[in-house]
Amino acid sequence: MGLGQINSYGMALVGSGSAVPAISISNQQLSERVDTSDEWIRTRTGIGARRICAADEPLTVLASRAAQAALDHAGWAAEDLDLILMATSSPDDLFGTAPRVQGVIGARNAVAFDLTAACSGFLFALITAGQYLRSGAMRRALVIGADQLSRWVDWDDRTTCVLFGDGAAAVAVEACPDEQNGLLGFRMHSDGSRNGCLTLAQTDTHANVLGGVSAQVGGFAPLRMNGQEVYKFAVREVPAVLKELLDSTGTPASELNWLLLHQANQRILDAVADRFAIPQERVLSNLASYGNTSAATIPLMLDEAVKDGRVKPGDLIASSGFGAGLSWGGALLRWAGPQG
Repeated sequence: MGLGQINSYGMALVGSGSAVPAISISNQQLSERVDTSDEWIRTRTGIGARRICAADEPLTVLASRAAQAALDHAGWAAEDLDLILMATSSPDDLFGTAPRVQGVIGARNAVAFDLTAACSGFLFALITAGQYLRSGAMRRALVIGADQLSRWVDWDDRTTCVLFGDGAAAVAVEACPDEQNGLLGFRMHSDGSRNGCLTLAQTDTHANVLGGVSAQVGGFAPLRMNGQEVYKFAVREVPAVLKELLDSTGTPASELNWLLLHQANQRILDAVADRFAIPQERVLSNLASYGNTSAATIPLMLDEAVKDGRVKPGDLIASSGFGAGLSWGGALLRWAGPQG
């Protein structure tokens, strides 16, 4: 890449890719199982359908397809990667799914590991990857956001089953001269005191090992959410963290080309846009087609907007992830696109 003896590095966002399951379940189809309707779901969330992984389509398959698509877009060979960082809360293997992806795509020179921060995961992973690149320790990285929450949803609970879908997307990032830096600022927060608002918790089941000694049996309960509290949290904290980010970087909201938020609820996206007087045509949203794909929502939306020509090289993007933990954060990004 010809960085030479540069003393200060930046991070450039140079490629994207995504993969979603073929199976799509509409609101109308869900209403055949639970007491709901297309109107009820759309008016409260903006969601019209969601993608669900088939039995032969585990998360590794989706994530690997997204990873390869991002490599192809960036024009990289898999052997050029130094790091694969996969944000997920629903891995195929609790010991890590990123190494499986590394093996599938043939990235033999890359270290690969998972990062878990639920719906904030992709943004947290992108920021983390940026620190490796900006330090000069690594040159090229692939940041993947992927989740298969359909395996953890209670399909008889209408308060959660209407919200979530499966998907994967990735962004290729590389070290660059600091004046070309595409990670212009970031903020990250957590509040564990509110953890109970959104959980995918370990089941409280034990089995006898031997006389008088029992051990916990592995397993997880279905996803549970206090929707009202999560909504209040998001409409309060997301504008606050974005204001903190814009103020700290001296960036007026009017200079933003795009607002790219975690795709959880259209009412949240609208409320944040209104707070900063950002026109709806500059708010990126694909909720209607995919629902909430957790760590995949931000890169999935970014890849869609890059591929259809909305997001162009040089565009300034304010992004925020928020969700379980509770966790939230923001990043001010500049899209570079493939570098030749």
